[in-house]
Amino acid sequence: MAGKARKKPQQQPLEFRSQALAEALGKQDMAAVALALRHGNTVVPLIKPGPRDNPLDGGEVWTYRDQNTGEVALLLFSDAANKPANLPPAVGLQSPAWLRTFLKRYESTITTVFLDIAGPHPMQASPSELLRALEA
Repeated sequence: MAGKARKKPQQQPLEFRSQALAEALGKQDMAAVALALRHGNTVVPLIKPGPRDNPLDGGEVWTYRDQNTGEVALLLFSDAANKPANLPPAVGLQSPAWLRTFLKRYESTITTVFLDIAGPHPMQASPSELLRALEA
């Protein structure tokens, strides 16, 4: 009897998550979120992933621009599994140094940063708040 092979859902590697950030968001504790961001990696959606043979190229980060106001939001995730399906499918795992540099570079463009926007425990902060937290 020939059966159709079931396709397993594609899962992200365990490395595409930050347990410390997930726990901090679960507590809605900004100090714990800051600590997790300072000492751990963060998942970001990518428009275009970097080439596999160049680990220094992390790809192009996707940001959300509100069509009505023009405001730009950066979305960060504690786990790739928390990224909504309607966002670009690629994700990157970025370091605290990368996040600090990215926020400094685009602080005047990005109006807000959403963490786990679709849950399970969403939070938001301004880029300047997160920069202060990362530099503390």
